[in-house]
Amino acid sequence: MSNDKIILELAEEVVHLCTEKNVMIATAESCTGGLVAGAITEIPGASQVLERGFVTYSDQSKTEMLGVMQITLKQYGAVSKDVALEMAHGAMARSEAGISVSTTGIAGPTGGSTGKPVGLVHFGGRHYKGAMIHREMNFGDIGRHEIRMRSVEVALEMIIELAKLG
Repeated sequence: MSNDKIILELAEEVVHLCTEKNVMIATAESCTGGLVAGAITEIPGASQVLERGFVTYSDQSKTEMLGVMQITLKQYGAVSKDVALEMAHGAMARSEAGISVSTTGIAGPTGGSTGKPVGLVHFGGRHYKGAMIHREMNFGDIGRHEIRMRSVEVALEMIIELAKLG
């Protein structure tokens, strides 16, 4: 099954489940550049569940728009569990959403290092009842487009997981 088909099926499930649960979503995206929100808006009825999306590609935008602390960025780097969780928290705090998801990673082809290779992506998720989840995926150097598409899949799966909590 192609990435596009998988993403559309996941996005359909997100819209259906969040509509059923009457919960709104906020996305906080770095390496995916708005593709998670874009996938959700492919589905009719998305306006019932997508509250807003933040595209925070730079460190400055993560701080200004989402409240990610500069010390967190300095200590752990933008591609880290800590930043992903702060992004998810900030998206929820700055919206009317009940679920938030964040993506921050290295899509390549450059920018990787020994400790943080191309293909490393951290995801954060938050539910209004307090649950927070994190995923760390190392997709490998499979190409920028493929890393981003696989990241969208993981983010949508996390929204589904969070929606099932409440």
